Amino acid sequence: MHSSILALSRKKAIFDGMKQGMYFFICWLCVTPYLLAQSFDEELSVKKMVKDLEVFKDLRIKANSGIYKYRTKEEIDSTYRWAFDEIQKSKTFGDFYNIVCALTDFEGSLHNDTSLPKEVNNLIKKEKKGYFPYPIKLVKGEIVFNIADKDVPVGAEIISINNKSLDEIIPNLYKYYTTDGLNITGKSIGINYHFSKYYRLHYGLEDSFEVKYREHKSNDVQQTIFESVGYVDYYKNVKSRYSKPFDESNYANHGKLGENGNYGYKKLNDSTGLFTVNSFSIGGNASAPEHLEYVEFLDRTFGKMKMDGIKNLVVDVRYNGGGTDPNDLVTYSYLTQRNFSENKQAWISFRKIPYLKLNADSNLPYFIKILGVGRYNKQFEKAFPETKDGGYYQDDTSSDHKVRVPNKNAFTGQIYLLISPRIASAGSLFAAMVAGNQNTTVIGEETMGGYYGHNGHVPLSYKLPKSKIETSFSVVNLEQDVPKKANQIYERGIIPDHIVPQTYDDYLNQTDTQMNFVLEMLKK
Repeated sequence: MHSSILALSRKKAIFDGMKQGMYFFICWLCVTPYLLAQSFDEELSVKKMVKDLEVFKDLRIKANSGIYKYRTKEEIDSTYRWAFDEIQKSKTFGDFYNIVCALTDFEGSLHNDTSLPKEVNNLIKKEKKGYFPYPIKLVKGEIVFNIADKDVPVGAEIISINNKSLDEIIPNLYKYYTTDGLNITGKSIGINYHFSKYYRLHYGLEDSFEVKYREHKSNDVQQTIFESVGYVDYYKNVKSRYSKPFDESNYANHGKLGENGNYGYKKLNDSTGLFTVNSFSIGGNASAPEHLEYVEFLDRTFGKMKMDGIKNLVVDVRYNGGGTDPNDLVTYSYLTQRNFSENKQAWISFRKIPYLKLNADSNLPYFIKILGVGRYNKQFEKAFPETKDGGYYQDDTSSDHKVRVPNKNAFTGQIYLLISPRIASAGSLFAAMVAGNQNTTVIGEETMGGYYGHNGHVPLSYKLPKSKIETSFSVVNLEQDVPKKANQIYERGIIPDHIVPQTYDDYLNQTDTQMNFVLEMLKK
């Protein structure tokens, strides 16, 4: 009896010990990622950098059909030789991250992205000092101070920071915000909002910032010193930036706004209307209620335009960063007189998804991914059945090549298309199609999305094995159904017929330079 009780007591003690050990093990699992997280400024061995760069290069060549879209093989090979040489001079995780960002940006696809591991990013967000305190803005070729009620006047041109000219600093930050082809105007969208974070990633943390500046229309260079702030405090200042009332739409989540926010129409006068569409994130597909509501809005609006005898239509897509099919294509059917399709051709560079172990598109274990990947590979094979020139192409059965016709209420008058650096992806596909119309005049600034094509549709993400840096890209190389035009350059975004950036005075007055330009054009 006593021996049984003793045995039970021992079992209970063992069980309690196991429970306690399991408790501490679970706690250790939860805490360990933060204790062992790689800091951005900590050392990373050259051996690990080389291993990750070899993997990065190989997966881009095997899976990224856009790697040679804007760059020759010789240019890509040369850039990787630079990267391997640069690694030999590098010491930290941050050094390697900057090399990978430069390679990612060099390819020229706005759907390319390279991001920090979650743990590293969380550590950066907790940094309490080292950041340039105030937002800046690129205004007609000048980098200006973009916050009021501080020692430096709002709109003052910044000449240098810690003896580095802004002409040197800004190009060094381009790599953190990708755009199509060789476009750089679109990079202003990222730099205007994230300047201090980008500066920290490239130049490191700095205790203070000696700033040289001059007030507008003054030749006198003045100087001041700003103490650094933390990550969170910088973004608080961004939210208080002077230009926010005018440029917040560049950063808004338009997909949730609906009619009169996401899209809308108003009559400007007896012969002129204004049609605005800020995003194509309107429902997930053709059967979504939001999409059907949008189609009903289009039919009602363009039908009324026809009844009202509208002869001039301003189409404002300056804040359209993309979205989902078929919103862009349906919208274009109301603005064209030609038959059209989504693209002329589309292809991928692999038959089976490579580097499955490193794929970061889900948190599923590798053995489960293996079970499911066959289905995805079959879907790719079905969607891209033709083999040609080393790639795998869509055929005539693809819905992307479906010939679409103009809507019965399609607008036939003069179109004035307003564009900006914010326009990307499905937004730039739509804008390129409208820009290709003979009855369209394009006004504004070059888009970040390309005129002739882009890489899009299907994103793949990978986590590099040693650094855990995540890199992603869209695998479908698309040639858009647009006409060749003398002023449209293959490696660039959509080029306006009238290049109209916001003027300095309009920046100070929060005035819409481009809308005023088109209204004056209509008066004449």
